[in-house]
Amino acid sequence: MDNLTPITIDEQAHTGADDSTDINFDDVDSLEKLDNLTPKRIVEELKKYIIGQDKAKRAVAIALRNRWRRQKLTPELKDEVMPKNIIMIGPTGVGKTEIARRLANLSKAPFIKVEASKYTEVGYVGRDVESMIRDLTEIAISKVKEEHLVKIQKKAEVMAQERMLDLLLPSPKTLRGAALSDEEKQKHTETREKLRSRLKDGKLDKRYVDLEVREKSMPFGIISNIGLDALEINLKEMLGNFLPDKPNRKKMKVTDAIIYLIKEEAAKLVDMEKVTKEAIRRTEQTGMVFIDEIDKIASRSGGHGPDVSREGVQRDLLPIVEGTTVNTKHGTVNTNHILFIASGAFHVSKPSDLIPELQGRFPIRVELEHLTKDDFVRILTEPNNALIKQYIALIATEGIVLEFTPDSIDEIADIAFTVNEKTENIGARRLHTVLEKLLEDISFDAPEKTGESISINREYVRARLAEIIKDEDLSRYIL
Repeated sequence: MDNLTPITIDEQAHTGADDSTDINFDDVDSLEKLDNLTPKRIVEELKKYIIGQDKAKRAVAIALRNRWRRQKLTPELKDEVMPKNIIMIGPTGVGKTEIARRLANLSKAPFIKVEASKYTEVGYVGRDVESMIRDLTEIAISKVKEEHLVKIQKKAEVMAQERMLDLLLPSPKTLRGAALSDEEKQKHTETREKLRSRLKDGKLDKRYVDLEVREKSMPFGIISNIGLDALEINLKEMLGNFLPDKPNRKKMKVTDAIIYLIKEEAAKLVDMEKVTKEAIRRTEQTGMVFIDEIDKIASRSGGHGPDVSREGVQRDLLPIVEGTTVNTKHGTVNTNHILFIASGAFHVSKPSDLIPELQGRFPIRVELEHLTKDDFVRILTEPNNALIKQYIALIATEGIVLEFTPDSIDEIADIAFTVNEKTENIGARRLHTVLEKLLEDISFDAPEKTGESISINREYVRARLAEIIKDEDLSRYIL
């Protein structure tokens, strides 16, 4: 609700229609939405954004479909079926993270991406591995709360409108305890309805009202957001229930006041107990954790130095992946059925360098392929979020028509592939650096070239990038 925009009050706002604040979470349950997501359909959806890597797409599609299948089993058998965790092996920039992220978007499941290298063994400085489950739970709560807020948005608008009318036209006071006459009541009602009509038409938007804003007073001057993430304790939230509300009157425009009142009324209508319960259920049943750079915690010698710490992280990670109960501030979360997808380049180490117990918890291994020049051409043009489409749309905001000829796209792909071979292979990410350098002058001068049409051809690409490609040392720094 933080990004609310000014609203038009609906004509039915004063009819007394009472939208139920109860939310049927089955309507938005991600598992139910998997009915039509067959493995073939999942692969087709992934192909809209990711080029190649068919083996990896098939593996994650089967893993996702197995979640739907598991829900169809008897309760006794359902608890026995564990997720088949996946390790993706491949160099950077070939689509490992994107596959996992798009998969989570498809299933509407709680999803978090973490870096294995930022975790340390218990007792050392760094984050403990259980924090990934706490973070995943927070993400699930945010998603479920957002769904709940959508459901009660209408009722919150109605209640906010009534409060605004009370501010604009306070109820007339009685004299000497006598009740208002019928004529006074009728006059007040008529005036209120006129104000309602003007409020709906936006005629009161520039008017100011005095609004009482209640804020939590924080008597601790030293408390700040700095360091709270490391402690994993939100002191403001923890102490919020024990600190008094500090009323503060503010003069606000009607439009701003309406937005504030809607947020306030919506917060009152949200059943956080129900939201938390559903979020924990989704985390346990549909949650997905993507652990990147798992090869960085693979120990090769296992005897001394940093290898000892790496193995310690693996042993801390093992119970989370096997299935354990993690304490969060919202309650306990069981990780038995959370799907873990790990990935790593494994240039120096290999999957067999992981401790045997952890290897066993990732039974599915998929090797992703290096990207070819033809793959780069397809990445530039085919996906829904293709880079060429992005740059054309960005430059179009300046009133410039940007066009890439087929030979220019072929040249860009060839340059990116060549640089990857000569220097570090960063996969499709090289296309970003090449395109940024190629379009640097156009992007800089775009505001002064409104109305022009610019065509990018092979000669333009070579003129801009040829010298950099020839000088290998220069290309290391620029591309």
